[in-house]
Amino acid sequence: MNPLRARAGEYLAMRRSLGYKLQADERLLAGFIGHLEREGHATITTGAALEWATRPAGAAPGWHRRRLSVVRCFARHLAAYDPACEVPPARLLPARESRITPYLYSPAEIAALIHAAGLLARPLLAATYQALISLLAVSGLRIGEALALRRGDVALDTGMLTVTGKSGKIRLVPLHPSTTAMLGDYAARRDRLCPGARCPEFFINTAGNRVRVKDADVTFARLLALAGVHPPPGRRRPRIHDIRH
Repeated sequence: MNPLRARAGEYLAMRRSLGYKLQADERLLAGFIGHLEREGHATITTGAALEWATRPAGAAPGWHRRRLSVVRCFARHLAAYDPACEVPPARLLPARESRITPYLYSPAEIAALIHAAGLLARPLLAATYQALISLLAVSGLRIGEALALRRGDVALDTGMLTVTGKSGKIRLVPLHPSTTAMLGDYAARRDRLCPGARCPEFFINTAGNRVRVKDADVTFARLLALAGVHPPPGRRRPRIHDIRH
């Protein structure tokens, strides 16, 4: 095996032992090492890293910087074993990340969205989205974190959530008693409406399966219309993810 590929495998294994998943990083590193092999480089050079990172030429600057960042992190690891390895400077590709400005919902809009969720034709779907929106509004959870909650993660007796966040990091989120009561009411209604569900997740759809993020986005677009929540002129449609703000 190419020594660079062996070192990359060690690097990924080390970081994964710390809780990082690195699926995208693994693909990018494999592509970069393939580039080095084709160009005849035995180790990482700043020039080779920059040449690879800025492909394709028409991509966004943020994507070029992301590619170079993956190489830079690996180069720091490799440099401990290979003195000839060059670590690309941190500001070699300065590119400001453009974050989407979140839509800030008013309390009245949150109430309107919860009411609109209750108008969904299927009772279980209505209950799920009423509880989901309510939880997002008071907990600060990301939509993916909320939908990944398992029944055992929601401790109704202590009012505590066990949340698995980015990079597999786990945190505890305490709940107000009113939120705990709301989730308890949802759990009872969910089990009454779908007693045969085998899904381990807390929030389920009408088939008794986990709610997917893309399905939540589609349903939430309907709820925005039903609730009469519209963005200011020139702004993009509000997202369900924005509720955490």
